[in-house]
Parts: sequence; C-alpha cells; structure tokens
Amino acid sequence: MSDSQQVPPVPAQSGLSDTAAGALAYVTIIPAIIFLLVEPYNRNPFVKFHAWQNIFFFIVCIALGVVDMMLAFIPILGFLLILAIGASLIAIWITCVIKALNGQKFMLPIIGPLAEKQANS
Repeated sequence: MSDSQQVPPVPAQSGLSDTAAGALAYVTIIPAIIFLLVEPYNRNPFVKFHAWQNIFFFIVCIALGVVDMMLAFIPILGFLLILAIGASLIAIWITCVIKALNGQKFMLPIIGPLAEKQANS
C-alpha cells in the first residue's frame, strides 16, 4: 500500500451506545445512579430518562413490596395477588429494557412524565 492510499483512522469507541446505556440503566438502581453521575451519559437526555425512570420504578417496587408483605396475611387471595403484582412488575421491567434497547422512550404512567421532566432539567 502506497503512502497516498492511507486508510483513515477509526475513531475510538467512547463507551456504551445510548441504547445499551439506556437498557443497562434498568439492570439495578446502581447503573442508573452511575449514569446520572458520569459523563457523557449524564448529558444524554435518552440515558437520563431511562435512569430516572428506573429509579422511580425502583421506588414503586419497594412500595409494592411493602404491600405484598401485608397481603401475605390473607390466605389464598393474598398469595394470588402477590403473584400477580410480581409478574406485572417483571413484565413492565422487561418491556422497559427492550424498548430502551430499541431506542424508544417507553413512558410508564405517572413516573414516565416525572422521569422526562428530570431528564430535561
């Protein structure tokens, strides 16, 4: 290869893609907090939205966990409600991860607009 036919250098990858970071924000609350603190993710509205939505979703899950503990005292019906709540939360969580991987903002009721507001502030 001659000097006149040099291949341009490939730019270095600067971390995760937006979609990967958005999905990773849902893994636990820890990546969500890290993405809100670390550059360049804390400047990206897409990543910030998913990080905030996961934080708010985590708070809802904790509150529903307390409700689940109270439902445990109701025979049969309590057990069925605990299963239904748990399955619903898992389905919502999986949906959020898949939507983030596809580059979409899937807004959960009530907490989605709160997350959007925080991401744009």
